[in-house]
Formats: sequence, C-alpha cells, structure tokens
Amino acid sequence: MSSSADAEFFARLAELNDKFAASLPQTLGRLSAARNAFEPKRPPAALIEQMHAVLHTLAGSSATFGFRILGQQARMLEQRLRVLTTFDAVAPEEWEAWLSELDVFIAWGSVDPKAAYPNDESSV
Repeated sequence: MSSSADAEFFARLAELNDKFAASLPQTLGRLSAARNAFEPKRPPAALIEQMHAVLHTLAGSSATFGFRILGQQARMLEQRLRVLTTFDAVAPEEWEAWLSELDVFIAWGSVDPKAAYPNDESSV
C-alpha cells in the first residue's frame, strides 16, 4: 500500500513540477513588465509591492518544485528589495543596481532556470 501511495505522491509531484516549469515564462514575463515600468527616480509603491510578491512566491515555490537555484536568487532579490524599501529615500543609482541584478535574474531564468547562476552580466 505504501509503494502505491508513494508512486501517486511522486506522480503528482512530477505533474506539479511540470506545471510550475510551464508557468515560469509567464511569471518571469510579469516580473519583466514590472521592471520595465519601474521608474528609479520615483518607483510606485504598488509596483514595488507587486515585484516583492512575485519574488516572494518564486522563492518559495521554486524550492518546492525543484528549482533550488532560482529560488535562492529570487530570495536574494526579494531581501535586497525589502532592505531598499525600509529607507525613506533611495538614490536612483541604488535602484538601478538592483534592477541590473533583476535583469540578470530574468534573462537567466528565461533561458535555463536550472543551470548554474551567472557570476556577472556578461555570462547571460
């Protein structure tokens, strides 16, 4: 009985992994659209909240569905975003630096989110 339950569990997990992988391009597309609408001189709070929510969801779901590196990178971006939002004012250059990191993440995740993460932008 347990082997049947195990087989069902792993079959369901594989199905959910495939579903997550299939939805990843759309999720990264939403993140990219938000990034493109981001104005470093005056970032809208609603846009920051949206990006935070997407990164938070990606960080949690990625580990569950076998995308460990993707999850780790999403978590790092989410944490850095959280730090930036604790300040009353953030220099546009700081936002630009964070957006550059986000660009690398989106480009890498769009190509092969299970590959090794690039060390710099030239790797993508």
